[in-house]
Amino acid sequence: MNDTEAIEQDDERAGLLPLAVASVAAGAATGTIGVLFRFSLERAEGWRTALVAWGHAGHEAAFVTVVVFVLFVLAAATVTGLAAWLVARFAPMASGSGIPHVEAVLRGKLPPAPLVLIPIKFVGGVLAIGAGLALGREGPTVQMGASIAHAIGGFFRRSAGDCRVLLAAGAGAGLATAFNAPIAGAVFVLEELMRRFDTRTAVAALGASASAIAMARLLHGDLPDFHVPAQPFPGFAMTGAHLVLGALLGLLGAAYCRAILWALDAADSFARPGSVPHATVHAGLIGAAVGLLAWFAPDLAGGGDALTERALLGTGAVAGVMAMLALRFVLGAVSYAAATPGGLFAPMLVLGAQTGLVFGRACLAWFPGMSAVAGDTSAFAVVGMAAFFVAVVRAPVTGIVLVTEMTAGFTLLLPMLTACFTAMIVPMLLRIPPIYDSLGERAARKR
Repeated sequence: MNDTEAIEQDDERAGLLPLAVASVAAGAATGTIGVLFRFSLERAEGWRTALVAWGHAGHEAAFVTVVVFVLFVLAAATVTGLAAWLVARFAPMASGSGIPHVEAVLRGKLPPAPLVLIPIKFVGGVLAIGAGLALGREGPTVQMGASIAHAIGGFFRRSAGDCRVLLAAGAGAGLATAFNAPIAGAVFVLEELMRRFDTRTAVAALGASASAIAMARLLHGDLPDFHVPAQPFPGFAMTGAHLVLGALLGLLGAAYCRAILWALDAADSFARPGSVPHATVHAGLIGAAVGLLAWFAPDLAGGGDALTERALLGTGAVAGVMAMLALRFVLGAVSYAAATPGGLFAPMLVLGAQTGLVFGRACLAWFPGMSAVAGDTSAFAVVGMAAFFVAVVRAPVTGIVLVTEMTAGFTLLLPMLTACFTAMIVPMLLRIPPIYDSLGERAARKR
């Protein structure tokens, strides 16, 4: 070993133990906040569902149903507008998923968010997703985790570089908590946030994700988020089908990226950027529209975990699933344009699973002998989740690991890898950037 290598190793080990301790503390805090956020969302969505069910119950006076309907839509508009007002008034960086903001901080383009972001992200996310917007819980937990970890780094008096590493690790812990996926949380830090591998980052990411998931499983349970029937190892004959599925999802993912950006541009043309009243009214109108949907089709509103579960179980007629897919495609983009806290991952998983289900039904109908080597449609739905995620985010390892942990679908690793291959190539050939790169560039232009 030469002197230069020895010096580099000494620098790498310097302060490693305090960094590891800080990452564990940050992960535990993030896991606790993340579980509380998830419990709050479950309670809010339960109240929404119960109110709709009560409103649809047979009342002796018809006007009672009308009154409940009007109040329900007004409530959805009010809480969505309130979520947007909180963001615009107190923490503009809390808008949307928060992942582009975290990436901008890690690249030195923006300062870390103040701690006021945490309550705004928490309350605003509960209000918006609880009202029925098609947004994911992972965006708020990722950004809250990043802010918590950065603050803990300051408390432990770590260097600016270590605080940046902790911020990324806290974001990964937030993802791990949201989906009960600890390895995906650590991989997300290395592949998407830091986009490089080094020992200190790996130690912090693993420590934060491990302690976050330990706390989450202690409080929320340790079962995978989705229950999928056991699948056989698909035969080599299925490779062509998975390549085609990946290509189709690559096209759909490219369209989804465009739809989100178009929806945001349309929102800016309606509500002047930085105008708190305009942002509140615009979000309120979206909330009212979502309230109408939640009243007449309550299963289609919200983050969509129930829809994903149904697709993974292979339930529903093809026509109905395609109609839900089209509606959720539009609803996801419109919901994100409300500028309230909420992520993109959970809505993307719905679209990927539903597309995989429809594709699987078509394959098994046209080629009946395929079932002997393909399993049932659940396998296609699982593969579709990973491929659509990769098409939109362009983080293949994170997508594959995330879906594997969420579904315990370890036998489908090779089909996911195959589909993700073409799902990643297609949008690249179409010159569609990853969604978080596009959102980051868009935010930079507005600053």
